[in-house]
Amino acid sequence: MTERELSELRHAAEPGQEGQLAVDMLVKLLDLEKLEENLFRGLSPAVTHQRVFGGQVAGQALVAAGRTLEEQWQVHSLHSYFLRPGDPTIPIIYLVDRVRDGRSFSTRRVDAIQHGKTIFTLSASFTLPEDGSFAHQEPMPDVPDPDSLPRQSERMKTMSGADRRGIELPRPVDIRYISTPPWDRQTDIDEEFNLLWMKADGVLPDDRFLHVCVLTYASDMTLLDASLSRHGLSWMRDNVQGASLDHAVWFHRPFRADEWFLYQSTSTTASNARGFGIGKFWSRDGQLIASTAQEGLLRTPKG
Repeated sequence: MTERELSELRHAAEPGQEGQLAVDMLVKLLDLEKLEENLFRGLSPAVTHQRVFGGQVAGQALVAAGRTLEEQWQVHSLHSYFLRPGDPTIPIIYLVDRVRDGRSFSTRRVDAIQHGKTIFTLSASFTLPEDGSFAHQEPMPDVPDPDSLPRQSERMKTMSGADRRGIELPRPVDIRYISTPPWDRQTDIDEEFNLLWMKADGVLPDDRFLHVCVLTYASDMTLLDASLSRHGLSWMRDNVQGASLDHAVWFHRPFRADEWFLYQSTSTTASNARGFGIGKFWSRDGQLIASTAQEGLLRTPKG
């Protein structure tokens, strides 16, 4: 994707099509420019964030890894570290190391580079489809249907003016909270689980790997909230500072990221200014499609 293409997309929205526009922009963001063998370039959306969203750099790095393998290879896991804040005003260069090409599994390492320094590193393992002798899964929780719940943008209209900054921007992921949203949490509320429905807010191309990359993008949303919810804290109200430190995702079954999936997350521990969260994704028909884990930095004015 070039800067011109991204600019043209921003001005192409028709009334009522803002969600699809945001999804189209995300697809373009994930369509990296190939510079040379094993070398790719990605852009960031023109927003006022001080740093690149972690899910974006993780999704783009996974795209770079996948571009070095034939289509039949399917990613089954990724492990990554956020090393430095990403600068949204300049491109990100992705350098892929073809660590191993095996008969059943292949491994790639990707370094994301800005200003001559590595800001993010990812290792991803790919496999070929195989019929196994074992199959089981944890059942999906009993939750309300997503169509019965309001959109995140509707629920955020109750926020104060200072906290509403940026919520009018079209977003590529439709989120419907089941548990208490972060901005409504009170200090006397201890919620063990964050529960919400998510999906791409539009139609995605029929590309299985792209759907995996979109879920990777979405998996970095709300996971750090799981640590805060155990203490009834809110990012904005309590002036919490946070940043992802590392992130891992395992992909279990096929899915479409433009169809509803349930995201359940919880935090098993927090200490030393770090919160640890784990998450599970179920498709609407109850299939456990992916799992995730993340540790993040969490600081409040009180320490």
